[in-house]
Amino acid sequence: MQEIRHTPVAPTRRQRLASGGEIDAHRHDDHQIVYAGRGTIAVTTGAGSWVAPATRAIWIPAGTVHRHTAHGELDLHLVGLPAAVNPLGLDEPAVLAVSPLLRELIVAYTRSPEDDSPARLRLRAVLLDQLKASPEQPLHLPAPTSPVLRDLYDVLRADPADNRSLEELGREVGASARTLSRRLRDDLGLTYPQWRTQIRLHHALVLLADGVSVTAVAHRCGWSSASTFIDVFRRTFGHTPGSTLPR
Repeated sequence: MQEIRHTPVAPTRRQRLASGGEIDAHRHDDHQIVYAGRGTIAVTTGAGSWVAPATRAIWIPAGTVHRHTAHGELDLHLVGLPAAVNPLGLDEPAVLAVSPLLRELIVAYTRSPEDDSPARLRLRAVLLDQLKASPEQPLHLPAPTSPVLRDLYDVLRADPADNRSLEELGREVGASARTLSRRLRDDLGLTYPQWRTQIRLHHALVLLADGVSVTAVAHRCGWSSASTFIDVFRRTFGHTPGSTLPR
């Protein structure tokens, strides 16, 4: 079994990752904020995946084993915070809204990580204040624990545009639609349409980061039209999918 890398201090820095690049599974004794100024970052833990474009950041609590995956050319900003400093009061990973001000604070704070001047300490204080005001966003794709749900998850991840009914999919994974619905409710607290939409939205963010057109993304993720996809995307993320495409 592969040993999990332990880096006690969560780094504060800026780094670039090519599309498809990864930072392997590891953990810190500190909290960490992960923000992609360009591209889309996916953070995966044993509890699922969190995906964030440039309008979002990911909060990773101290001790959480996690790995990073870049979608699109990634300009990654990492902010480490001591375990005693938890402005959000969260002990689970979360995706946070990033206002224009918070974005500039994160970018400025990670520009010179070795600087411990009074001015930079004041910058950090404002950054923490802005974090407290950052609402959580519904960008978590929970990982199922039930074996039959994991099989269904693999089917839907392989082809998010698969529009077969739950009854038809159940025949492929060896469970009735009723059993799958009950497992989804008990394991993830979701209905099948809710879960499928989350899978599709996560896949859509990845495709958009790679520069795939909005119309093509809608088709490849199973929406009946680009306008339907745009409407669902806007209601979930607060902006249109076109604004997520790389510039």
